[in-house]
Amino acid sequence: MSDPVSSPPAAPLNRNSRELTRGWQKGVTAFYYGLGMSDADFDRPQVGVGTPLLDGNLCNLHAHQLAGWVREGCEAAGLLAFAFGTPAVSDNISQGHSGGRASLPSRNAIANAAEMVCSAHRYDGLIGLHCCDKNGPGFAMALARLNDHGLIVSGGSILPGNHCGRNTTILDVYDCQAKAQQGAMSQEEADQVIRTACPGAGGCGINASFNTWAVACEAMGLSVPYSASNPAVGPEKEAECKAVGAVMANLLRLDLRPRDILTKAALENGMRSLCASGGSTNGVLHLLALAAEAGVDFTLKDVQRICRETPVLAAFAPRGAGTMLDLHKLGGTPVLLKHMLNCGLLDGDCVTVTGKTLAENHADVELPAVGPDEFLRPPEAPLNAAADLQICFGNLAPGGVVFKVSSLKEPRFRGRALVFEEAKAVADAAAAGKVTPGTVVVLRGLGPVAAGMPEVLVASAALSTPELDGKVAFLSDTRVSGVSHGAIGVHCAPEAAAGGPIGLVEDGDEIAFDLTAGTLTWTVSDEEAARRRAALPPKPITHDRRYLAEFAATVSGADRGCVGKPLTF
Repeated sequence: MSDPVSSPPAAPLNRNSRELTRGWQKGVTAFYYGLGMSDADFDRPQVGVGTPLLDGNLCNLHAHQLAGWVREGCEAAGLLAFAFGTPAVSDNISQGHSGGRASLPSRNAIANAAEMVCSAHRYDGLIGLHCCDKNGPGFAMALARLNDHGLIVSGGSILPGNHCGRNTTILDVYDCQAKAQQGAMSQEEADQVIRTACPGAGGCGINASFNTWAVACEAMGLSVPYSASNPAVGPEKEAECKAVGAVMANLLRLDLRPRDILTKAALENGMRSLCASGGSTNGVLHLLALAAEAGVDFTLKDVQRICRETPVLAAFAPRGAGTMLDLHKLGGTPVLLKHMLNCGLLDGDCVTVTGKTLAENHADVELPAVGPDEFLRPPEAPLNAAADLQICFGNLAPGGVVFKVSSLKEPRFRGRALVFEEAKAVADAAAAGKVTPGTVVVLRGLGPVAAGMPEVLVASAALSTPELDGKVAFLSDTRVSGVSHGAIGVHCAPEAAAGGPIGLVEDGDEIAFDLTAGTLTWTVSDEEAARRRAALPPKPITHDRRYLAEFAATVSGADRGCVGKPLTF
């Protein structure tokens, strides 16, 4: 009688770190002993906790504390967790001046830093803390590159402020400043809003860039349920962080890796969550970047299709008045995603970091009332039948342009160009009454190569007054904050500095777009465009910051998510 076939021994969970703890180079273990590790610890998996450190920013103020809770949870789950710092740039504090040029490069720098630290130290996994706009996308890009086990944890939203008994957010800050500048509100009252709108730690509480990505991460399966909606301040976020260690341990046992999760269907789920919640244009840029890093064929054409098919089902600001705290009180992000699953808008078969599918994660979620006047709307009575965000292509943007048009009543717009090279000049012109209904404000020369692609909220906010909101259009090769609303076209590709046609536009040129047809038309003949190009003096690109020069030297266009180009030497 033969012996029964025995099961092969289970693969060690410390697949990477054992190269150091049990490897041939024993000298490195001296540092581990110095850290207080025992010989038994050398067989425990090691996890890097990516921590975007910036005490001078409310969004990141609690990052140290979050990392500490995550570390506690990892220890309880039998893992060793080591926090490491990455760059971080405040998208709010860097608005309206040259510092804004660091925002998008900081995303790529975070991805580089996390890839560098985790690969160099042979960590078995990465937990990335998403505290401000570019943090989570940067860590997600690193996860896709490394393809080592990991997930994203949202740092949670700031609690609302209060002005005269009314909840306020960062959106009110910028809208009130624009109103004061144009005489629609006293400067004294606008300043009162500023003093009380941001009461503590956490990311911007509306569905702007920060929460757009947090919700998308849950929809893609890169975050655990409720992560996006748990407030930054409160017991829920602490409990979530301490439970993440068990999630990571399970990922290691299952050998479930980021690229197993980041399929095309998962990326489409992320994009649909952006559309249904009225999210930020920045989310498109990050999804394209993540797709490129994960090797998934997901392009602006896919985004265009999804935007046409997906209705707006949630009344978040800046689309509506709702905040992430409202969603939390309603039952959290799983309520939104369960509603989308019931509407057939998400692929429930996609696997997630829990080891379960998206549908399994939300099987027991109970939905509140969904009606035409509720925070969540039924598919037959949406806030908009298609996404507020649409993609257009044309002779002014051969590589595409991302439009966000929440306040535009018709899907078409035609107007005369008024060209600017600086964001503040737009705000000054609007305040002086030089921007009138029917104008297409063109702001150029601020793309990724030319200027790091800064957000120009000061420009878009200046166009959000009642006299102009939805009556003018904005077109640019740079980005706007997720706080922005109006008729806005951004990420125009190619950018002016890369020879894009937007660099040839002159005051008075007629520009039209049709969101239904997906077209952007510049009514200038090919011959005239060629004449202007030939007459355009050379404009060398120079940067006074080394990080900008290095970013510009390697960055791809907005239609590729502004990831680094492959380099050969």
